[in-house]
Amino acid sequence: MNVLVTGGSGQLGRTIMDVARDSEHRFIYTYMNSHDHEGMVKLDITDKDAVRRIVEENSIDVIVNCAGYTDVEKAEFEEDAAFRLNAEAAGLLAETARACGATLIHISTDYVFDGSRSEPYGEDAAQAPLNAYGRSKLAGELAVLAAGCPCIIIRTSWLYSPYGKNFVKTILSKSETHAMLKVVSDQIGTPTYAGDLAEFILTLLEPENLKKTGVYHYTDEGVCSWFDLACEVCELSGNLCEVTPCETGEYPVKAVRPHYSVLSKSKVKKTFGIEIPYWKDSLRHCICQIVR
Repeated sequence: MNVLVTGGSGQLGRTIMDVARDSEHRFIYTYMNSHDHEGMVKLDITDKDAVRRIVEENSIDVIVNCAGYTDVEKAEFEEDAAFRLNAEAAGLLAETARACGATLIHISTDYVFDGSRSEPYGEDAAQAPLNAYGRSKLAGELAVLAAGCPCIIIRTSWLYSPYGKNFVKTILSKSETHAMLKVVSDQIGTPTYAGDLAEFILTLLEPENLKKTGVYHYTDEGVCSWFDLACEVCELSGNLCEVTPCETGEYPVKAVRPHYSVLSKSKVKKTFGIEIPYWKDSLRHCICQIVR
């Protein structure tokens, strides 16, 4: 099977590359604007002709769309750019998949929800994004579904890995040089190790699983706050840094974040018969990779 992975230089794309090294499938990884792209092909996913060409020339069976505009705060000031990558390009990939007989696996986010609930969000819960990033990702989901291609949309949350910029790496770095850190304790969700999500995506490449189209939630198991996550990072790394809780309002940010964005995994576990790792176990594994 020929698999095209967009956003190959990002967290999830790089992790898929690691996980898929011994796969029987043929993978082509693309990048747009990155200095770290060894072994990848440059592709502007907003260029319809370029996307169609790479899909046709390589007889692509599955497109895994890991590309996107991911800076939540910056998206408030560059909403057009966020929509161009997260919505318009997603729709273009879906239209190409439909025209070429491919299946699209598209990555979305917990930020399509407003966080007003106190119980995990199911796939059919009402979407009401609070910020530009969430609006652009929801628009991307709708564009993919409207294109009519076979698709699997995966909503995930709080993604981290040894690659790129993410909360876990930021806390690791700051806890080495700061005696004290303040971290918000009133935003509740679930950290997701990119390695776990990448392993799940690879299981989707089985022919019987590709037929199970629809929207699914995938995060690691468990629930915590950003404060809880920061405390665990410091404990696992051995960094002697005091982490103190604070409220979201103490940080002057433009993008409003949901206070509760825990996603229910009942559907994905039942449909695909998978077990999902607990977030603390996966965090320990990732930190060992980073600090070794």
